Amino acid sequence: MLRLIDNERADPAAPRSQTSAAYSEIKSGILTGRIGGGEKLKINDLAAQLSVSPGAVREALSRLVPEGFVISRDQRGFTVAPLSIADLLDLTRLRCDIEEIALRRSVAEGDAAWEASVLATAHRLRRTPRVIDDAPNLDWLAQHESFHRALVNGASSPRLLMLNSQLYQQLERYRVLAWKADRARDVDAEHQGLVDAALDRDADALVRQARAHFEKTAVLIVDAAKNDDANLAAC
Repeated sequence: MLRLIDNERADPAAPRSQTSAAYSEIKSGILTGRIGGGEKLKINDLAAQLSVSPGAVREALSRLVPEGFVISRDQRGFTVAPLSIADLLDLTRLRCDIEEIALRRSVAEGDAAWEASVLATAHRLRRTPRVIDDAPNLDWLAQHESFHRALVNGASSPRLLMLNSQLYQQLERYRVLAWKADRARDVDAEHQGLVDAALDRDADALVRQARAHFEKTAVLIVDAAKNDDANLAAC
């Protein structure tokens, strides 16, 4: 059974098309792990849960295919892209490489408004609880993404930032799976180190700390998978 929709969160008066609404809800379900890797996505079931047309669901799923969240196979419909340790490590390496380019450009090109954005997003993130009712706080996840986006937003390349954002969201699926293993970590201190390096305009330190930050996350997720705390294929 699909574990997806909290219809009370959707505002029926919101100016979104049925396709956009379906896209947002399904993507959120995948990112937060409510829809698991490899799970079959049944169009009619999703349409009923979301109170939208089957055509809107089909179009939403088609939009998620090139983003790497959904797989489409002829005559077999749609499934959520599977998760694996190999994919996690590949994504982490690529994220580190792309993030380095973006961070170095951000330090070189960012202005005072960029510095203010880094400080503001870090402050909001620090004041947001990571866990509520023994579950990941979705607001913290959103603030976390805003903070990491702010660090690279000084770069003037829209395509670079778009690629960086896509990699971030692909990795979000893995982070959510292993959140319990991450709870004892002093993430606030790691984030403050990134802030300090950014404001000091120390690109080498910023890149070094960002890489360590991402790689530590990957190690924790792999360890959680080995301990059966995360649903990851070992291949």
